[in-house]
Amino acid sequence: MRSIDLCFRFNGVPAEERLTWRSFLVKLGAENLKGVKNEELLVACHKSVYIVYTMLGDVSIFLVGKDEYDELALAEAIFIITGAVKDICGKPPTERVFLDKYGRICLCLDEIVWNGLLENTDKDRIKRLIRLKPPSEF
Repeated sequence: MRSIDLCFRFNGVPAEERLTWRSFLVKLGAENLKGVKNEELLVACHKSVYIVYTMLGDVSIFLVGKDEYDELALAEAIFIITGAVKDICGKPPTERVFLDKYGRICLCLDEIVWNGLLENTDKDRIKRLIRLKPPSEF
């Protein structure tokens, strides 16, 4: 079974390093996510950067942070993100369901994380903000 990687691109990462980080995360996931229970959190540290990651259905979710975004802050954020994806998909998503709901998932993630910073954590506020978006943005 293939999995979809959901990965945030963080501000401040030079273009030449993005591919290196992407490769690192793919390798990290391939080595550690096989057989992991749904939503079981895994934590890694690489070059003073924290990585919290998990599987949600067929989707691999990686959050990367440093300084105030340590493993505890990232664990809180990943909990909010997995909850939002489950709410949108109705359950832990299969690849097909995730792709069918991709636009709405992106809108939700945009309200949770803005410019690499955790912006909103309240589920009801996130839902209200998404409803305020014009239909053309879906």
